[in-house]
Amino acid sequence: MHPMFRPRGHFRAALRALRPRSRPDGPIAVFAPSPLLTVTIEPGGEGPEVHLHAGGQGVWVARLAATLGADVTLCCALGGEPGRVLKGLIEAEPITLRAASGGTPNGVYVHDRRSGSRVEVVSVDSRPLDRHATDELYGIALGAGLDGDVTLITGCQPADIIKPDVYRRLASDLRDNRKLVIADLTGPPLTATLAGGVELLRLSEEELVWDHYARSTSPADIVTGAQRLHAAGARRVLVSRGSAPAVLIDDGDTPAQLELVPPMFEAVDSRGTGDSMFAAIGVGLARGMSLLDALRLGMAAGALNATRHGLGTGTREEIERLAAHVTVRARDGLPVG
Repeated sequence: MHPMFRPRGHFRAALRALRPRSRPDGPIAVFAPSPLLTVTIEPGGEGPEVHLHAGGQGVWVARLAATLGADVTLCCALGGEPGRVLKGLIEAEPITLRAASGGTPNGVYVHDRRSGSRVEVVSVDSRPLDRHATDELYGIALGAGLDGDVTLITGCQPADIIKPDVYRRLASDLRDNRKLVIADLTGPPLTATLAGGVELLRLSEEELVWDHYARSTSPADIVTGAQRLHAAGARRVLVSRGSAPAVLIDDGDTPAQLELVPPMFEAVDSRGTGDSMFAAIGVGLARGMSLLDALRLGMAAGALNATRHGLGTGTREEIERLAAHVTVRARDGLPVG
């Protein structure tokens, strides 16, 4: 039985019981409905350089999880000319690709970074998947989730590429088969996934406000918003707050409230820190780590990502070393674990 599946009780008591197990990383499935083809123009020594990458939240999550040594299967839909390019790019990475035939082209964006900042040149959205592509994608994701130890559910842009109920069914079906499901979502996909139930939900304080779960980003409103998400179907809720301590709400009749304090660095590019955090938490859980240690690994990955250019970046050695410098404390300031 995975350590997250334990009888409900006080979080600190659960942490004492959840000890790391020594075993290889378990398989991870990443649900990423529609990856993006990203084209970035960078300054070069002899003129502009053009870089093509597979992108989108799910790809960045899968890439960081693979960097940490996980056996990762990316479940997505690919279509059109962008889909053909994406297939080659993803298969060149240490990620297992299982792709449905999308029918419609994947989204593309072109960014120009020659000025030192990111300037969007063009952006073309993916279009909604038809019923056949949706059914194929669902079967792929369900099979990979059943084969894996942990499924990480991510969103896509725009959010209506697949119907929200697909998220609900996937979360519910995997949990009914005693599989661990964690999610990083907003909007209608979040609402639907909560109805299916997840063991852990990660989102930022800004997303908590945008989705009207919190009135502001004040600490009290953040806790209230996280408790609402807990009541809606997330057993545990992790709210990232940039360089400020993240807040964790745990399950139980009186949910425990913890703060996670990362090492402090000057941020170079804060984009993607939440995705890195989410990926590393999933890897930690697949390794059989205690929840406490998985959260430390996630906070370290997010903090390191902010010091680098690029999304879902960092090395395994750097992230694991930084994890020892993450402090976990109760909201009254007392250390935990």
